[in-house]
Amino acid sequence: MAGGKEAHLRRDIGFTGSAFLSFSGMVGAGIFALPGTLHAQFGTLSPWLFPIFGLLFLLIALPFARLAALHPVSGGPAAYTAPFGPLVSFQVGWLYYVARITALAANANVFATYAGSLWPPFASPIGRGATIVALVGVITAINMIGVRRAVRLLDLLTVLKALPLIALALWGLAWSAGSWPSPGPLPALSALEAAALIILYAFVGFENSVVPADETADARRTIPRALIVTLVATATLYFLIQLAYVAVMPPGPAPTAPLAAFAEVLIGPVGALILTATALASIAGNLAGSMTATPRVTYALANQGSLPRWFGAVSARWATPANSILFMGLAGVALGVTGSFVWLAIVSTLARLIIYALSIAALPKAEKPGALTWAMIVAALAVCLWAAAQSQWTSWAMLAGLVTFGMLLYALARRQAGSSSAGTVSEIQPPPSTRSPE
Repeated sequence: MAGGKEAHLRRDIGFTGSAFLSFSGMVGAGIFALPGTLHAQFGTLSPWLFPIFGLLFLLIALPFARLAALHPVSGGPAAYTAPFGPLVSFQVGWLYYVARITALAANANVFATYAGSLWPPFASPIGRGATIVALVGVITAINMIGVRRAVRLLDLLTVLKALPLIALALWGLAWSAGSWPSPGPLPALSALEAAALIILYAFVGFENSVVPADETADARRTIPRALIVTLVATATLYFLIQLAYVAVMPPGPAPTAPLAAFAEVLIGPVGALILTATALASIAGNLAGSMTATPRVTYALANQGSLPRWFGAVSARWATPANSILFMGLAGVALGVTGSFVWLAIVSTLARLIIYALSIAALPKAEKPGALTWAMIVAALAVCLWAAAQSQWTSWAMLAGLVTFGMLLYALARRQAGSSSAGTVSEIQPPPSTRSPE
């Protein structure tokens, strides 16, 4: 390994890779469960909830895209909130990291469950553990030996999960041509508020592409465009899938695997098999995107002096933050095999909403806002606060525990840095580019 001054990250991520990072962050295991839940709760109105909440989320994404243009550096939210001081910057980065690493472990378990449905030995405790170790191990190794290879893997997995979902939606719409449902009556506001976090969960993860900005070509232009285009495309995909599902499936309780049941109605047992394989590709793509983006948070925090320098080491051979990638892989395997990570999923969306709000609140510190920018900031903060207010007090208590634990780690890191006379920097500086995307 070599320190960041001896080896530099390569800008091997282009527009497609950046867009696929956002897409993989949003489209994971959730799309295979949401259609049945929303259909059961909201009936024929359910397809239209995605463009409605997509527009709400766009209010968050627009100022976030502006931040990405102003701060083309690795770390994403940790870098955006640096003007609030190193403690706030660390906590934002820490919350994001914990949410992502726990989601990785959770999705690895879901992957093992789906794999077990294809071959029973994978469902045994030993088979489940071996599946998690192998899956996370392969993705970790690919990310360690080069971001170009990681992005190529992500491209492949994104195509493998997107094409079957698009085909299923179009098939379902064609199969039900002439009987597409019209929007049902609006439910009570309380019902929409109760489902807000569930629906918004479909869009969290869009920020995946901002974290590895040091490895993105022309990050000031590439990342903002990728964020907005991918968010609109994902909301459209969700709408089409939900519309086709509602047109084909009868009302009633949600099936255990709604899209597999949907495919079985359209195609038969082979349809359920195809959707199970698609679920595996979708979850693997989500894991690949997370492993590509999330270790750059600890890399950035190490550069800030908020974590030990070990996390900021860059491989001289592969030009990747190999230590941070390896740490996340090992932690993901440990959490995935033990299953002790499940409780964190409850506060995942809440944590991200706070991260979004703090990041957007830092926008006036990066530039002097005009009237339009102030309108975007106020609207985005209002959406974040409204959605966060739907959480129960237990979620807030869990989040407070995470923040407290993060403060302890931060204090230990600063004490260690002080005892070794290690300096800190107030802002993450982008390393020079050494390579362009092919």
